[in-house]
Amino acid sequence: MQAQTIFDKLWEDYTAQNPDVKKVYNLFEEEGEEVVNDHIAFRTFNDRRVNIEVLAKPFLKAGYIYKDSYEFKDKHLTARHYEFEPFKNAPRVFISQLKLEELSSSLRQIAISSIDNIPMNLLKSEELIFSGRTWGTPSYRIYENLRSESEYAAWVYVYGFRVNHFTVSVNFLNKYNTIQKVNEFLKKNGFLLNDSGGEIKGSPGKLLEQSSIKAGIKPVKFLEGTYEIPSCYYEFARRYPDKDGRLFSGFIAKSADKIFESTDYYSRKKRKG
Repeated sequence: MQAQTIFDKLWEDYTAQNPDVKKVYNLFEEEGEEVVNDHIAFRTFNDRRVNIEVLAKPFLKAGYIYKDSYEFKDKHLTARHYEFEPFKNAPRVFISQLKLEELSSSLRQIAISSIDNIPMNLLKSEELIFSGRTWGTPSYRIYENLRSESEYAAWVYVYGFRVNHFTVSVNFLNKYNTIQKVNEFLKKNGFLLNDSGGEIKGSPGKLLEQSSIKAGIKPVKFLEGTYEIPSCYYEFARRYPDKDGRLFSGFIAKSADKIFESTDYYSRKKRKG
């Protein structure tokens, strides 16, 4: 499977999970901007059946290579990012995983039992990254319990294996060529920004600035009924050249730590049925 085919398929599912994404995309295009993707991100558990190495396989097969690793101690996460070097403007791939051994036994059991219910043929297939949640209808009670310990785990439990976010490269924008301008444009059009750690994460001095809108609220069918919870979100990244004039291509763990919180639960809705 070629890289572009992978990204096209992921984009289709991603925009279905959060219609606000397409609204943002269309707003930029209406302003005459070229919307280029800086990177995408996945979430998973560090179980050997579905860990980073497993989710990275389709990208490695398509020509991507490993570039760097990251650690997020407070959130019990590790991550890696991959790049497609033949094309310098190709989107990066960022995959993180939750370190189950550092969490409670109840959380570990939920994660492991969920993975146990993934069909074996899917676990060995390149289709895993497109599969979403394959372990049946989730429980809202379990979702809430997971949230109390790890918002990350709760998100994976409900949404499974799919892109967590795409990212607009601000470097390719003309009219909105700074994170500040992008943020003001988004707020003007009614989008909520993730303000954890400030609306702008990072700085020119760190060679990377990032911001994001909060995940869209989506109705999800649980065993107990349908509830509206955060889904996927859209990120924006502005990269700067280093002392040698090369554009910084990695990630800043401290900034990414706050970007993760774009999917934190932020609006309680009434049960629909």
